[in-house]
Amino acid sequence: MLNLSTLRPKIKKPSQVRRGRGLGSGRGAYSGRGIKGQKARTGGNIKPGFEGGRQPFIRQMPKMKGFRSPHAKAQAVDLRIIAKAFGDGSHISPKELEQKGFIRTAAIPVKILGNSEIKRKFQFRGVTFSKSAKAAIQKAGGIIKENETPKE
Repeated sequence: MLNLSTLRPKIKKPSQVRRGRGLGSGRGAYSGRGIKGQKARTGGNIKPGFEGGRQPFIRQMPKMKGFRSPHAKAQAVDLRIIAKAFGDGSHISPKELEQKGFIRTAAIPVKILGNSEIKRKFQFRGVTFSKSAKAAIQKAGGIIKENETPKE
């Protein structure tokens, strides 16, 4: 007769292995831990990165030297470098400076520095200037659009 007390599962679940419950369990004595040693004892865990007493790999690596702030106010570029790298009438924006490798990223503001004389006319957009750099650019006949961001 079928009732709740006679119901059994179709597939029998394999019995779980209980380690360390005497010799009759089949996993008695050392219970899969081997003989003696730190890992055979209770609480005998080894910390991650521990290499048996020798100098750990992470401590063999050299320390990082220097620091570059991701919150830098502006990246500085010298006016003489720009004069050497760009031709007369060039449009200069943070994107062009990044492509030439003068700045790390166009996302951080750029400031043009330097009090050297330049002969070429440049068109600047999306960068700020020191007073001396601004005067030198205007003296050469360059165009400055400080607050405009370049269109991509």
